[in-house]
Amino acid sequence: MLELNINGSVRPVDVEPEMPLLWVLRDHLGLLGTKYGCGISICGACTVHIDGQPVRSCALPVSAAVGKKIVTIEGLSTSGLHRIQKAWIDHQVPQCGYCQTGMIMSAAALLEKYPKPSDADIDATMTNLCRCGTYAKVREAIHALAAEPANPGKKIS
Repeated sequence: MLELNINGSVRPVDVEPEMPLLWVLRDHLGLLGTKYGCGISICGACTVHIDGQPVRSCALPVSAAVGKKIVTIEGLSTSGLHRIQKAWIDHQVPQCGYCQTGMIMSAAALLEKYPKPSDADIDATMTNLCRCGTYAKVREAIHALAAEPANPGKKIS
């Protein structure tokens, strides 16, 4: 039996230690926001935060997440939509939307590290793949978020 700290709650899971974290989240804990895309850590649809860092959960053994703080898209905000989700809507980022939870999780980590990111920061961090090609809208939404008044002491994730 493993215990995972997910979205602020400790959750026991009875799984093999080498099972990918993605499948534990989706199949054993019912957290369906984190998506399966490629299965080899390239596309980013499965991005979650582990100890504040974006991690692709499809190839990470669940045992590597034990004792760490895991945040999924469901835990990004405790009170409705997160400001990044609102920006995604305001700037009409999603088309099919499949990759967007991973994009949002990557954007949250980016804005935590670089509250006013440059285009180079965005390009270096937002490595998630989007078949619909919403990259220009993603950049637009991130720049809009960076232009918002600072909120000292409030963490993004």
